[in-house]
Amino acid sequence: MSFASTLRLHGFDGLRRDRIETLQVNVGKVCNQACHHCHVDAGPKRTESMARATAQRVLELLRNTSGVETVDITGGAPELNANFRMLVKESRLLRKRVIDRCNLTILLEPRQEDLLAFLSSQQVHVIASLPCYTAENVDKQRGRGVFERSIHALKLLNQAGYGRPGSSLNLDLVFNPGGASLPPPQDVLERQYKERLWQDFGIEFGRLLTITNMPIHRFSEYLVQIGKLEQYNTLLSGSFNPNTVERVMCRELISVSWDGRLYDCDFNQMLEIPNARRLSIWDIDSFDSLARDGIQVGDHCFGCTAGTGSSCGGQLSGAGLH
Repeated sequence: MSFASTLRLHGFDGLRRDRIETLQVNVGKVCNQACHHCHVDAGPKRTESMARATAQRVLELLRNTSGVETVDITGGAPELNANFRMLVKESRLLRKRVIDRCNLTILLEPRQEDLLAFLSSQQVHVIASLPCYTAENVDKQRGRGVFERSIHALKLLNQAGYGRPGSSLNLDLVFNPGGASLPPPQDVLERQYKERLWQDFGIEFGRLLTITNMPIHRFSEYLVQIGKLEQYNTLLSGSFNPNTVERVMCRELISVSWDGRLYDCDFNQMLEIPNARRLSIWDIDSFDSLARDGIQVGDHCFGCTAGTGSSCGGQLSGAGLH
C-alpha cells in the first residue's frame, strides 16, 4: 500500500503545510566526507554549490517573511560553501535562530581554522552527526579515522563553551542506525551517549536526535548491495505510526535547494519531487506565500512516520520528547 493510501486509511486527506517556521537551506553537495547513509549523495567530488546570487535572493525573501523563526543550513558540508558565513550573519541580524548541520570533521579541515570562533560568535546552534559512541561503528559508516577526528572536534566545541550546562551555545548530536533498522528510543540512547562520551572522553552535549535512514541514493544503493532494500521498505511501511503525522517536519518547513528550487522537505529535494506549484525562489515574493500549500508525498515518507517518527529534530512521538 502506498503512503498516500495509508494516510487515507487512517483518516488523513493528504498533508498540508500549517505554517512556515523553519527555512531549510541546502547549500550544495560538496562535502569532505562520503558517508554510507547519506541521502544527499554528498562527497568531495561533487560540484553542486549555491551561488552568491541565489544566497542573496534567499536572504531577500527571508527579510520579506514574517513566520520563519529558524534558518537550518545543511549540505553536504554547508561550511564549505562560499556563502555560508553570509547566510549565517544576515540571518542572525534578522534575529533568526541559525542551525549548522555539521559533520564535526569540517572543523579540522585546512582553511577552517577560524570556523569554530565564527560559529560561537554568531551563537549558531550546532547539530552534529555522530552515528555511534564507538570508533568501530562510526568508521564503518563514515570512513577510517572519522571517529577520532569527530571526538577531537567535539572536545574543541566543548572548550569553546558548546554543549556545557548553562551555556547559550547549543550542541546537539545526531544518531543514524548503521543498517536496515529503526532507531532505538531516543531518550534511552541519549542516556547511553551521555554516559559513554563523558566517561570515555569528558565530552558533554545537549540532546541526542535519532533520525531514521531514508532509502534514498547512497543508503538505498547500500541496501541493494546487501539484499535488504525490500525488507527495509517493508519495515518502514509496516511500522507506520499515525500519531506522527501531525508532527512531520514538512508541515512547518520549506526546503531550498542549492540552485534555488523549492521543495517540501530535504528528502523530496534529493528525489527531485518539486513542490505542488513547481516554484523556485525567483517565483515568489516571500516564503509566507507557501504556507497552507499541499505537500507532495511518496513512499519514502514512511521513513518519517515509522515507529516513533523521525525528523530533522529527532523523534516525533512517544517517550523521550523534550
